[in-house]
Amino acid sequence: MNKKQLQRYIEKKWDDSITPELIDYIRIPNKSPAFDPDWQENGHMEKVVDQFVRWAADQNVPDINIEVIRLEGRTPLIYMDIPATDKKEKSPSILLYGHLDKQPEMKGWKEGLGPWIPVIKDNKLYGRGGADDGYAMFASLTAITALQEQNIPHARCVVIIEACEESGSYDLPFYIDELADRIGQPSLVICLDSGCGNYDQLWCTSSLRGLAGGTLSVDIIGQGAHSGDASGIVPDSFRIIRQVIDRIESAETGEILLKEAQAEIPQSRQDQAKIAAEVIGEESHSRFPFVGDEDSKAEPISYDLTELVLNRTWRPALSVIGADGLPSVEDAGNVLRPNTSLKLSLRLPPTIDAEIASTKLKEILETNPPYNAEIHFEPDWTASGWHAPELSPWLEESINKASNNFFGKQAVHMGEGGSIPFMGMLGDKFPQAQFMITGVLGPKSNAHGPNEFLHIPTGKKLTCCVAKVIADHFGIAG
Repeated sequence: MNKKQLQRYIEKKWDDSITPELIDYIRIPNKSPAFDPDWQENGHMEKVVDQFVRWAADQNVPDINIEVIRLEGRTPLIYMDIPATDKKEKSPSILLYGHLDKQPEMKGWKEGLGPWIPVIKDNKLYGRGGADDGYAMFASLTAITALQEQNIPHARCVVIIEACEESGSYDLPFYIDELADRIGQPSLVICLDSGCGNYDQLWCTSSLRGLAGGTLSVDIIGQGAHSGDASGIVPDSFRIIRQVIDRIESAETGEILLKEAQAEIPQSRQDQAKIAAEVIGEESHSRFPFVGDEDSKAEPISYDLTELVLNRTWRPALSVIGADGLPSVEDAGNVLRPNTSLKLSLRLPPTIDAEIASTKLKEILETNPPYNAEIHFEPDWTASGWHAPELSPWLEESINKASNNFFGKQAVHMGEGGSIPFMGMLGDKFPQAQFMITGVLGPKSNAHGPNEFLHIPTGKKLTCCVAKVIADHFGIAG
């Protein structure tokens, strides 16, 4: 492999083709079905599918098969099959994954920016979905064509781009089953939907947390009542819901008290967390915009950097991400409200069974309601996490060489705090496969939030790294 030639090819492809395509992609408000129930009628998803398929076809990859697979009542899936250069049908294959659906708009975008307004500034492409995860298909095919441009052999590659990842990938298992015979048993899975601790080296994800979420509702009276008349007689529904949440979380420390949400952290992951903490440094917490000035700034949960990495990747944590029954401050009358509902998001350690945790969560929240109030917890978005198998020596060496070649620094392995719902499923279906899980979602890239951006130089280098690993895989698999 001529590394400089590979890098020139990939950088030019990003500049001339990938970045312009991502600009067009960002303009399309292709929200995931959970956030756009009328996605079929609105047509945004179909527009993105057409764009992706057209671009893939224009790359003129030899013998590529590109299909849009459609199962009734489900979001579409783009399926691409690129034969091995040695034409061996039985040779081990590679599965590459990405998604094309997006999170909703969110508030708080800076002036001149917006979810559907692509802006390039300081090598960052702002807008919803570019980094999460629109670039994945473009990077995957470019890594393959960069090898072909130098006549470097590669195994058969299957590229899958799904359309409901941001809704929990509920359609993907049906497609994997439908395509099982065609996909076969890949020996390597590459997923480009994860994060990076900085933009200075290649980061590979060793685990993902799971999720047990839902809506907790408390009803105490049939209608609102004057607070001067009812308070002191009718218990406040917010106080009741606060009491109930205290059953599962320490209000003082944030520690999760639910034993079904606790897991032992493997020593190897603790060691990786220490290395990652040393590399990231204070960026572990300083990358978040804590309020206040330097003399009175809000503080993170801890200043122990290793503990922060473990908190984010291996420990459970509860967030209240939505509320009903609470009028805005300006509209609040002097009324004791009849009910309060909170949307809960409980992140789970990678090895915890999310269904078991969710069932226990519902039991604890609903049992013995204070004041005999009506308390109901409706679970949703339950997803177990994922714990990667140990890396084969060839893959660990390849990843390190790729990082040194194209970033100039050693690769780092670390768990991620979020979920990629399909990873656990693929781990079960392909137990012999190796996994390279990586991505461009680094400091302040703010996936799902305002001012999301893709760091373009990292996207280019990451594409080079993927090409290197695909080439090395052939050397082992062949």
